[in-house]
Amino acid sequence: MSRAFLVVMDSVGIGGAPDADQYFNGDRPDTGANTLAHIAQACAEGRAEDERSGPLHLPNLTALGLDHALALASLGRVGLQPTDGLTGRWGAATEVSRGKDTPSGHWELAGLPVPWDWHYFPDTVPAFPQAVVDKVCALTGCDAILGNCHGSGTVMIDRFGATHLQTGQPICYTSADSVFQIAAHEESFGLDRLYALCEGIAPMLHDMKVGRVIARPFVGAPGSFQRTANRHDYAITPPKPVLTDWVQEAGGRVHAIGKIGDIFSMTGIDTLRKGPDRDLMTYLSDALDSAEEGSLTFANFVEFDSLYGHRRDISGYARHLEWFDAELGRLLPKLRTGDMLLITADHGNDPSWTGTDHTRERVPVLVAGKGVGEIGHMGFVDVAASLATHLGVPIQGPGQNRL
Repeated sequence: MSRAFLVVMDSVGIGGAPDADQYFNGDRPDTGANTLAHIAQACAEGRAEDERSGPLHLPNLTALGLDHALALASLGRVGLQPTDGLTGRWGAATEVSRGKDTPSGHWELAGLPVPWDWHYFPDTVPAFPQAVVDKVCALTGCDAILGNCHGSGTVMIDRFGATHLQTGQPICYTSADSVFQIAAHEESFGLDRLYALCEGIAPMLHDMKVGRVIARPFVGAPGSFQRTANRHDYAITPPKPVLTDWVQEAGGRVHAIGKIGDIFSMTGIDTLRKGPDRDLMTYLSDALDSAEEGSLTFANFVEFDSLYGHRRDISGYARHLEWFDAELGRLLPKLRTGDMLLITADHGNDPSWTGTDHTRERVPVLVAGKGVGEIGHMGFVDVAASLATHLGVPIQGPGQNRL
């Protein structure tokens, strides 16, 4: 028996997607976007000096082969400090699903390419069909909604929060992702009421192939609004079994850390622990101590994406990478003989790029516990197949074992 740990560094892309020219931030195609390379370049050039300094320092990830994965994906190495020796296996994974979003990336990493095209709302005002607006109003008893446009969550709250407090109307907005987000004040509107609203509108939106409805609660007063940790995603349930189901069906337990439970609508998941990334790292450490033989632990560290990528904060993204790397150095010695730890990402979010949206990129695949050397190019689905093979679980998707 053995254990498997799948860790997603949300949005840590490494460039080189062959279809990047088909994806855009505004009018600019994602051709040339490279989250990791551009952060490393900015650090080397002294352009990422906010609460950190110097070249990007990722000794543990680099020892697993991150530098080599970057070179494999984007035909060139830049800015990562070398290590004394390699300790892992490395590769670069390419996505086939028609999306550069969280559900597409995670579903495919779990062995299921998205079998349809997601619905995206137009970047217009209004953004939503009248039928959707009418449904929200019917569920809330309000005569209108606020927002009805594309926007950043914090901007939406600052812009519409005072009116929301006065009228009780929910703030509804979207982004370049296939998503419908609803922001409401936890105290004046009510957290349970917000959850009920999202749960009530979700079936209609899922039928439209909108990937997620997201509750975005906030607190405070005008000028000092703050989002809380009580976000909840209502995602479409995967239409076919994914890696988590495969493991459960074979008798193994599945432990989710972070927003994995939301992404997969809790399908195939036994336990879930959520919180900010620093808490999630503690939970991952706990899993390395206590996870059962034959189990899968599936973790997502979202703050690379949510706090730094979308906000185009290069220094913050670099700081978070260096924090993650230092924590990884404390986790790796906990691996037992027979364990496999695979680190990857779900898409890119180049903080040096135009706009505020994700970028279409290949992602790194770094493996501890399976020797040293190059894996090469692979598909996202091969991640699921490789983990399933390690656990002795039948592969139920299109991927192949690469390890």
